[in-house]
Amino acid sequence: MLDLMRKNAGSWIIKGLLGIIVVVFVFWGVGSFRAQRGNRVALVNGEVITGHEYQEAYNSLVEQVRAQFGKSLDENMLKALDLKKKALDRLIERKIVVKEAEKMKFRVTNEELSQAIVNIKAFQSDGVFNKKVYERALSQNHMTPELFEASVKESMLIERIMSFVTGGVRISDQEALEWFKWKGASVNVDYVIFNPERYTGINPAIEELKAFFEKNKKAYKTEDKIKISYLMFEPGSYASKATVEDKDINEFYETNIDKFKRPKMVEARHILLKVEEGASPEIVEETRVKIANILKMIKEGQPFEDLAKKYSDCPSRSKGGYLGAFQKKDMVEPFAGTAFSLKPGEISEPVLTRFGWHIIKTEKVNEEKVFSLQETRGAILKKISEDKAKNLAYDEAEAVYNDSLQMKDLAKAAEKHGLTIKMTDFFSKNEASQITGIDNPTLIASEAFAMPEKEISDVKESGNGYTIIQVVGKMAAKIPELKDVNDAVKADLVKEKQNEKAEKEAGALLTALKNGGDLTKESAKYGLSVSETGFFMRNDNIPNIGQEPQIAEAAFTLSKERLFPESAVRGTKGHYVIRFKEKKDPSSEGFDKEKDNIRKALLEQKKIKTFDAWLAQAKSRSKIEVDKESKE
Repeated sequence: MLDLMRKNAGSWIIKGLLGIIVVVFVFWGVGSFRAQRGNRVALVNGEVITGHEYQEAYNSLVEQVRAQFGKSLDENMLKALDLKKKALDRLIERKIVVKEAEKMKFRVTNEELSQAIVNIKAFQSDGVFNKKVYERALSQNHMTPELFEASVKESMLIERIMSFVTGGVRISDQEALEWFKWKGASVNVDYVIFNPERYTGINPAIEELKAFFEKNKKAYKTEDKIKISYLMFEPGSYASKATVEDKDINEFYETNIDKFKRPKMVEARHILLKVEEGASPEIVEETRVKIANILKMIKEGQPFEDLAKKYSDCPSRSKGGYLGAFQKKDMVEPFAGTAFSLKPGEISEPVLTRFGWHIIKTEKVNEEKVFSLQETRGAILKKISEDKAKNLAYDEAEAVYNDSLQMKDLAKAAEKHGLTIKMTDFFSKNEASQITGIDNPTLIASEAFAMPEKEISDVKESGNGYTIIQVVGKMAAKIPELKDVNDAVKADLVKEKQNEKAEKEAGALLTALKNGGDLTKESAKYGLSVSETGFFMRNDNIPNIGQEPQIAEAAFTLSKERLFPESAVRGTKGHYVIRFKEKKDPSSEGFDKEKDNIRKALLEQKKIKTFDAWLAQAKSRSKIEVDKESKE
């Protein structure tokens, strides 16, 4: 709720304009307005997508994913996400959508573009557009105002055509009810599991191993491997050389005085009763009466926190309505003005905002303050020392790099500077942990695998410092001899045979049941007993089984008229034979409470599907040529 209240009201486009920066830099890629340089990767209705655009779009997606997954992001995950294809697809789709917008005579005036940009908070100071902030932000992202403004204009065109295409989409109460019943239904089944591990004593003959290996030899192909030497330049190692004088501290304080100002802030709680935007006057008044009754309970002595937990519609209810500390500009009016007008401990009368009715309790007021040089001296000293140490580390890295190019050997350059070089064994892309002492070994490994043998990299920033790497050796992937992977092949073949036996016996049991056999008696023939799951919903963990989507999907196809699925269901622990027992629909009382949220969620899904369908048709009418290299 706090995040929502910090956003200003406005049209769909204006609300999203801060996000346009993300759309331009991440989702679509900046390259649409770059000069047509670099090799062509695709041609869309006669318009070129350059290699430069493509690379920027791909890099932006990688950074977006890295921000989400952090150090867990590796080469396998990048391949699974197929970001190269996604980047190209999005560039192609952008070209198509903009072309369609032009055909349909959509346009953005200069006045609309200007208003949109000045409303972006990232470019404002104290709520007012600041040209210097604007130019600095663009410069940091390597863009000119002309390029950015063209990108924003294009993004606004896309927003408009999306609104046009999806403007007529509606969700009926019946659709919402059907989804509610589908989502909230629960089922209970009996089951018997055939675990492959119960089948022991399997010892394949050598001819079977050979045949299995020949059929699956690509699965045993080794990965490309490299061996690298590398040097780390950690700023912490240069801290003793990073001398800081009093004049440095004074200059930093005077230059950055704004950083040492603490604006006035308050800490507050609130109780919110939501009122949807556009609600009728009757609903607004009805909700006002409800919140007035809550205020009466507060005045009668009931704890504010307890009433917030009981009645508030804000997620902060779990904390007794506590919103934390915030500035006045962070909140919508009149919420902000009211909260800042109260003294600590005071409670407001009901306040109406676009979110609904609030009762506000100001807990604490922190007045504006400018911290003195004496108060900030330690922090400034630390900051300057760290910056100087980082610069010293980079300077030495640059010096070593220049020497390594002349010597054509990183190890000799390291020796000249009295540094100890690190060396890995041969490793694959998934074994980047061999590169020790670096915050992001996966990134460094990825760089190394793209380099030719013996090449020395330039200075790389690696999170905790700077790194230079040299590829010492490369080992190409190959299919090994059977004798080298015999144990692995045998283990895989045994597992396959175990699974075949489990599948066969599960199928035999299911056939017997469909022919009228008793589940308990027939299962006993295999030495197995029958278990019951208990009720579970579609996306729940299945009691006594766990998260098994295939079993859940099969279970919800069953009924009193159809007790068994077509075949046994394969799960992570084996093959399951299941039998329908009971099914329950959710209570209709819950629907009335959830109806509005369900309709909103379904509406967004339907809009996405509608636009995707429109885009697919536009794509089918388009002439798209993708260069072969871009598909790989």
